[in-house]
Amino acid sequence: MVGSRRMTNWGLNALTYGILIIMLAPIFWLVASSLQTRGQLASGRYDLLHPTVKAFSEMWSTVDFSKYLTNSIVICGISSVLATAFAASAGYALARLPFRGQKSFSAGVVGTQLVPGSMFLLPVFLGFIWLKQNTPIHLFDTQLGMILIYTAFFTPVAIWFMRYFFLAIPPELEEAAMVDGCTRFGAFWRIVLPSAAPGLAATFVYAFLLAWDELLFVTALTANRAETIPVGIHNFIGNYSEEYAQLMAAGVVSTIPVMLAFFATQRWLVQGLTAGAVKG
Repeated sequence: MVGSRRMTNWGLNALTYGILIIMLAPIFWLVASSLQTRGQLASGRYDLLHPTVKAFSEMWSTVDFSKYLTNSIVICGISSVLATAFAASAGYALARLPFRGQKSFSAGVVGTQLVPGSMFLLPVFLGFIWLKQNTPIHLFDTQLGMILIYTAFFTPVAIWFMRYFFLAIPPELEEAAMVDGCTRFGAFWRIVLPSAAPGLAATFVYAFLLAWDELLFVTALTANRAETIPVGIHNFIGNYSEEYAQLMAAGVVSTIPVMLAFFATQRWLVQGLTAGAVKG
């Protein structure tokens, strides 16, 4: 019995390490290739002991990558903050404040995620063009326009996440605060939000990751000024498809902010996801 259990544990460990190696292999290949020269990649003779960062400097001078990186950080960062803030308010109302139609509203929030995002692309595009031609409000090819779009698209799922996080917080904490003289908003601001910090971090990182990889809307709604990293890499593949080392370097640079955001908030992200899974 003990031997069978030990074999099972070894098998599960071997399976875990196997899956981990398969998942990390593309990342290792990406980083290793970015540290090689064009000739080494063409011949397939990798020299891992003598890496070079030449591809990074060439990539930065070949393409205006700083523009794409700045646009991605500004658009994704601000839209994630706004989506998290709106979701915190709406999620708290759904979790704590009963009102008529609450269940229907909650189902509607989830239902918005069942509609393919591509269905909204043409109406949004026509709306941006109409505003540009008929009003002084210009949203097409602007950071503000993409921030509004991403905030609108990521807020519903963020509301659903935050609702679960607030449900996991004992309501007795707010009741005790209100007995001590806090208003409902004071209890929300001083007691609930600090207790839901892991959930706020998890929601922000989730929205940031979704916005960072989004390509469909940013391709259709931008032309030059507000393009983000996915568009930059897409253009790079089309214009410099033979520069594999630079392409790999661009992939590494585009991954760094996402990895930093994940590892910086990993502890709160795990706590938030665990708290959200406890109570339904």
